[in-house]
Amino acid sequence: MAEAYLGLVTRLILSRARVLGADHLVDIQVSGGSIRRIVPAAHGDAAVLGRAAGAGAAAPEVVDLDGRWVMPGLWDAHTHMEQWALVRRRLDVAPATSAEHAVRLVEDALDARAAEGGGVGEPLVGFGLHWVTWPEPPTAEMLDAVGDVPVVLLSFDLHSAWVNTAGLRRLGIEHPTGLLLEDEMLPAEQLDHPSGTTLDRLVHSAAQAAAARGVVGVVDFGMDDNVGAWRRRVPSWDGLRVRAGVWYWDLDAALAEGLRTGDPLSGPDGRAPAGELTGRPLVEMGSLKVISDGSLNSRTACCFDPYEGSDGPDAHGVLNVPPEDLHLLMKRATDAGLTCAIHAIGDRANSLALDAFEATGARGSIEHAQLVRWSDVERFAAGRVTASVQPEHAMDDRDVAEGLWPDRTDRAFPLATLAAAGVPLALGSDAPVARLDPWFAIASAVTRSRGGREPWHPEQVLTVEQALAASTAGHGVAPGEGGPADLVVLDGDVPGLGSHADYLVQPADPSDVSEALRTMPVAGTVLGGEWTHRVL
Repeated sequence: MAEAYLGLVTRLILSRARVLGADHLVDIQVSGGSIRRIVPAAHGDAAVLGRAAGAGAAAPEVVDLDGRWVMPGLWDAHTHMEQWALVRRRLDVAPATSAEHAVRLVEDALDARAAEGGGVGEPLVGFGLHWVTWPEPPTAEMLDAVGDVPVVLLSFDLHSAWVNTAGLRRLGIEHPTGLLLEDEMLPAEQLDHPSGTTLDRLVHSAAQAAAARGVVGVVDFGMDDNVGAWRRRVPSWDGLRVRAGVWYWDLDAALAEGLRTGDPLSGPDGRAPAGELTGRPLVEMGSLKVISDGSLNSRTACCFDPYEGSDGPDAHGVLNVPPEDLHLLMKRATDAGLTCAIHAIGDRANSLALDAFEATGARGSIEHAQLVRWSDVERFAAGRVTASVQPEHAMDDRDVAEGLWPDRTDRAFPLATLAAAGVPLALGSDAPVARLDPWFAIASAVTRSRGGREPWHPEQVLTVEQALAASTAGHGVAPGEGGPADLVVLDGDVPGLGSHADYLVQPADPSDVSEALRTMPVAGTVLGGEWTHRVL
């Protein structure tokens, strides 16, 4: 692979590519981890392309895309990579419609494990409970029907866990019901964590699966010494770009080391990150992460108005971090050069987070922004606070929201309103709460529909271009000269691409559009000029 443009080796030419904004096919020349030139297509003639790359040069790798779309590579702006890696091997209890149904799923899994001759007496961890919709909340006694095997069933939003008596005993927890909420459930989530080496292998496998869907980068909010875990992986990491967040309980260590957002993270022995070969380090320091309130499905998201049918001190949800503590944490982070990522789901939590951004001068994002007062939309825009949102959650939560927030769902996931006000948007999955696949987030943002259902508050849809632009970490919807050679090659057409009208005014069924986006075939993914996925 070969020679030079501006003194750099042209390693790769993506020939006869289709890019947004060009009325003809183009050739994209890549070297040094960047896009060096985008020129009219030379019709796939390797000799012509070689001469274009530099006289006397050895021929670069030329890949004829035959008119396939090329876009900036996709990012997932909110993940928990270790959790996502683990969920891929945990028992799926999402189908459970009652406590009895969940118990049957656990019994079946234990029977299957016994039949295979493995794991007898070892803890069983499941994931995906939607217990808030059940006729009655689950208890440890109900789950004790499976026997004396420690069992932990995590809710799909990772804000609660249902644990049997044996599981509580294994965790060293005394609890009156076995339904653990918010901070009290954190030890339960750790029950089946493997060793560092095994966990790193699982994370790398998850990254490879993400690359196959066009992903080139993730923002990771792993909870257990996230910065240290990524430093351990750095020397051999080649899967994705990673911005590694730091939780407030690890903030002192990050500040003592002088880490700033955007700093490259080196390996434990100081070795340079592997990503320097692709133009810039793959693993960088991210933001301070603070969870200010709970979640809708646990009735702990902090709201101005009470939940439907609720009364008492927690009828409005809960604050995990008092406002004065949130201000202090954000001020310390900001003064040290860290951006802030503040989890806020309820409208009161969002308003308090915006207060903290204004008071401290912090930069960064509100993660989720699920329920927002109309008067706070302009505050998002004025402070340039990014709304880091997960549109697939709207599809997961629509029925629960209608039951618990029946008078305010017009303000739930108000993506179009935020975009129209000029609020920066970043789409993500919150994996494992939703699957790490940006096409699912894009589909939900564009259609507000899934599984053939009518769109939910369709006035809040994004256009396809808005959703794509919110999924590329600021790199827009078309590759540009000088930009990073982080690209996705599609094997199909994107519905509505190139049209600035939303899909609802086009002759397309929302269900068809949703399905087309969710199943978008990806022909290749390029990270810093190197293929991480390729079926061409």
